[in-house]
Amino acid sequence: MTKIEVQETTDTKFNKNWKLCIGSGRLGLALQKEYVDHLKIAQEKIGFDYIRGHGLLHDDVGIYREIEVDGEKRPFYNFTYIDKIFDSYQEIGIRPFVEIGFMPELLASGKDTLFTWKGNITPPNDYGKWSELIKEVVSHFIERYGEAEVEKWPFEIWNEPNLVNFWKDANKEEYFKLYKVTVDAIKEVHSNIQVGGPAICGGTDEWIDDFLHFCEDEDVPVDFVSRHAYTSKQPHKVTPDYYYQDLADNTKMLEEFRKIRGMIDASPYPDLPLHITEYNSSYSPINPVHDTVLNAAYLARILSEGGDYVDSFSYWTFSDVFEERDVPRAQFHGGFGLIAWNDILKPTFHLFSFFNALGEEQLYRDDKTLVTRRKDGTIALVAWNLVTEKGEGFEKELEYTLHVSGDDYFVKRQTVDEGNANPWEVWKQMGRPRFPSKEKVETLKQAAQPFIRTSRTKSENGRIAIKIQLTKNEITLIEFTPIKDETDSYIGLDDSLITSYS
Repeated sequence: MTKIEVQETTDTKFNKNWKLCIGSGRLGLALQKEYVDHLKIAQEKIGFDYIRGHGLLHDDVGIYREIEVDGEKRPFYNFTYIDKIFDSYQEIGIRPFVEIGFMPELLASGKDTLFTWKGNITPPNDYGKWSELIKEVVSHFIERYGEAEVEKWPFEIWNEPNLVNFWKDANKEEYFKLYKVTVDAIKEVHSNIQVGGPAICGGTDEWIDDFLHFCEDEDVPVDFVSRHAYTSKQPHKVTPDYYYQDLADNTKMLEEFRKIRGMIDASPYPDLPLHITEYNSSYSPINPVHDTVLNAAYLARILSEGGDYVDSFSYWTFSDVFEERDVPRAQFHGGFGLIAWNDILKPTFHLFSFFNALGEEQLYRDDKTLVTRRKDGTIALVAWNLVTEKGEGFEKELEYTLHVSGDDYFVKRQTVDEGNANPWEVWKQMGRPRFPSKEKVETLKQAAQPFIRTSRTKSENGRIAIKIQLTKNEITLIEFTPIKDETDSYIGLDDSLITSYS
């Protein structure tokens, strides 16, 4: 049994950078009802500050069009859909973390695309028209939402240009040109708007070093650095429905965060913020690990420690309303989302909601526990038991000693593990229905709720001792709330008069 002593007070603050931003499927999906419903759920239970998604300039959003006037083709900028999308974000209480991309077909220099929805990955065929498009878009945002609001939106230039799938030939020099033209256009409209990049992914960190030196040498503005992080290895099996990958140790991601922070510190711009604008275990939207309790336990340490190195890290994504590999083919299909189709909460959703319940004062932290105090005096503790081996068992026993100032506490424990809040397992028991009936959906929603236990405890000599057992891949939230007992305020209260009670 591991024994943990928790101090009563500290000067350490728990960093909640994990909730600054959340990822989204392409922006055009925000016109779907289920997308909006899922975002409302995420905001109600977790409350992210920003949302980032692909496809701002993709043709399904329809911003860039051309019309013929007197025999001459002229640009026409259509903001009908993007206004509806960003208006809905504002109504839900979240701001856009704007990703500039992909290329509108009429401005594209080639036919290369990615994803089922065919995002064009080629440079513009006319950088002058591209610059005018960017200026029109930013000017419209300011006109609609105001300077003070748009100044709070980060603008990230493109997505993963170091990968040939996302940028034609992964041409670094061409990306730097795109970055310069785009940033100059944004800053011409409003100099205070935050701009950054290069939003790379994979083991090519020299891009960041080259990017920052390019910005210095060419006197190009840069207000933040962005990168992506995934820890899955190359697939060992691929089927039409699933992508199977082993995972590296989760400390690999933390080491990547630390390494990039060090590169920035040693660069010409040592004070720049670092935003991880995508991260997850697997980079595939059909990897079943995303639906499991393992995924939640695996990411717990990332949420606990990631803010030590980065200014934000954005989980990819909040919802399984996502179409990079076509419309999802089953209720559970390995999607990135915290929320599955039919509003079913996955275990990783509860990981985020548990961390959202933590307080601002960090009382204790190790590689499997985080203990905090909220402003109302509640001690909130999250613990996890990551198990990557196959098989049964692997229980872990922990004993906590909390130093407290109060006498009487209400204790609430919520548990997610292989047997609780695991709708994926229940779905398997149902026979994996691709399109479950309404009755089955209701059962899956019921099965998606954490197991809750409550009790009341008194401190002894300023201490509370509690022993817990964590099962395989369990994450648990335990809250100790000081009690203001009002029992004596009830006239004639006598529980012994109730049948079967004493």
